[in-house]
Amino acid sequence: MTNPTLATQSVESMQSAGAPNRGHRLLSLDILRGITIAFMIMVNNNGGPAAWAPMHHADWNGMTATDIVFPTFLFVVGVSIVYSIESRLARGARCAELAWHTLKRAVILFLFGLVVNSFPYFHLQHMRFYGVLQRIAVCYLVIGLFYLFDKRVWTKALMLVMVLIGYWALLRFVPVPGAGVPGRDVPLLDRNQNIVAWTDRQLMPGHLYEDAPNFDARDPEGLLSDLPALGTTLLGLLTGMWLRSRLPHETKLLGLAAATAVCLNLGYYWESWLPLNKKLWTSSYVLAAGGWSLALFGILFWLVEMRGWGRGNAKGASGAITRVLMWPWIVLGLNAIAAYMMSELLWGLLDMIAFPFSGRHWSALAWVRVNVFGQIPNPGWACFAYSFCYMALCFIPVWILYRKRIFLKV
Repeated sequence: MTNPTLATQSVESMQSAGAPNRGHRLLSLDILRGITIAFMIMVNNNGGPAAWAPMHHADWNGMTATDIVFPTFLFVVGVSIVYSIESRLARGARCAELAWHTLKRAVILFLFGLVVNSFPYFHLQHMRFYGVLQRIAVCYLVIGLFYLFDKRVWTKALMLVMVLIGYWALLRFVPVPGAGVPGRDVPLLDRNQNIVAWTDRQLMPGHLYEDAPNFDARDPEGLLSDLPALGTTLLGLLTGMWLRSRLPHETKLLGLAAATAVCLNLGYYWESWLPLNKKLWTSSYVLAAGGWSLALFGILFWLVEMRGWGRGNAKGASGAITRVLMWPWIVLGLNAIAAYMMSELLWGLLDMIAFPFSGRHWSALAWVRVNVFGQIPNPGWACFAYSFCYMALCFIPVWILYRKRIFLKV
């Protein structure tokens, strides 16, 4: 944790990636990142099938609150790219230096993803190479380099349009080998016979998240679906460029509201012939999920940047209350990657702890879920309590890092 490549230990050195510099950065972005990672930990550990419907991913087509979590994190990555690069350039960094830094961070993130996927057994014959951190790494690298060498807004907007339309055409018109043309010979977005799953089965047989023989294997973070994920990151990048302008906050907020309305309307309108689908990351899903990310960010921008919630300069009882309300999300937001990795690795460690009890063999997590939280009469509340407590458990080491001014960065 003391390696300067991976961590910084002062507020000043964290400006480019989430440090609490009240005068020069968006505290609302840190809070959005913290809320997102907290909910991500909870839905990844939702307590089981009895959890409330919003705590589950949509089975295939459709979108729940859980399906908005990952795209919101990529949206935050896009906004952060603008602030990170501009902050470093203002401190005298050269473009070549920043390009190397971007590549290095992406590689480390990708390797972190392999550790998360494989821990604790590291079975190479079935190691999953795709994943959440891997997708973040790809999007951060491509969009980060794009912005570093081209600051024009219209090129980002053009790339967004091309990615969304191009991916729609790929899903709709490219024949799936052995199945035919989607929408004619095979249903559009068929669960198994789609070009995205087919490509992943050819490239990574035996290494996919939903692995199965023949035509049933697929991966929600597969290769081709990285393309629309770039679109999600571009939405964040364009938002960051808008917020970096010299316009007054009121105008910026109106812009966020307008972008929210456009994305939501386009996304849900497009759904009529291209369903929302998180596992395929469809173009309609990019816009609809991006609209909800923009809506939440707009609310936080208004509360934090315009009304002063959570900032040290807010006075009186109301100021103290808002600082308390925002503090947990700031803590998590400044160490989001560390929080995510801890939540995944902790699950692997606790799952290894096994013991006999009442004639059954239990893992530690299964025993706690059934024999502690299972005593809550309402199954939905039982699952929610388990999920919240697991997130709170992961919060403790992140809070310790925050207290020591240690921030895991890649």
